[in-house]
Amino acid sequence: MTPTHTLAPHERILAALDVPDLTSALSLVTQLRRHVGGFKVGLELCTAVGAPQVVQAVASAGGAVFLDLKLSDIPNTVAGAVRSACALGPAVRMLTLHCHGGAAMLRAAAESARAAGEQRPLLLGVTVMTSMDEAALREDLEVSVSLADHVVHLARMAQACGIDGVVASPHEVAAIRAACGPELLIVTPGVRPAWASSGDQRRVMTPAEALRVGSDYLVIGRPITAPPAAIGDPAEAAARIAAEVSAP
Repeated sequence: MTPTHTLAPHERILAALDVPDLTSALSLVTQLRRHVGGFKVGLELCTAVGAPQVVQAVASAGGAVFLDLKLSDIPNTVAGAVRSACALGPAVRMLTLHCHGGAAMLRAAAESARAAGEQRPLLLGVTVMTSMDEAALREDLEVSVSLADHVVHLARMAQACGIDGVVASPHEVAAIRAACGPELLIVTPGVRPAWASSGDQRRVMTPAEALRVGSDYLVIGRPITAPPAAIGDPAEAAARIAAEVSAP
């Protein structure tokens, strides 16, 4: 799942398995494994089933796992959680943690991952959730700088701490690229084709737009896993998105 310039368009798509049970998840994996680059497994499914069981089942069904646990705790606890995620094996290609956990936590996570060797997952620092906008950042969290400046600050901090990449809205990708260069991996949620609803995400962009501004991978959920009837089934939705991002 490491990004390269030779990735096929469909390999940049990570389908979000935001479903409540393993049966539903595996049905999607079976339909989509040839049409996407991997599968995001998040809190809903891991809480219902358990991360080790989910990872093993998705891997056995032919899918690579983006384990989206958004770890945030004291450094020692997060280091231990990263160590446990590494022990799940090479099927776990990416693992998220919150940048708001601070530099000491990020460094502890990076050190724990490095100790696991070459088969470790890539660590991604979550910056600001795509469900939040400038007003929410200011009023709810009392962050006085602009949203874009705050995201860039978190991305720089993550990079300095040895984190492999960040998760960020497509609207901040260009600023992160300018600040952090081409080496930092950027995974982008809040990606919605023009034919899909934006749902509860506020800072969205189409797949083609997100790749043009510098995203490496696109996390796409409901437009693929529950597409409009006019689009067809999940495999057809994924194929349509891959065609859109490959178009000149």
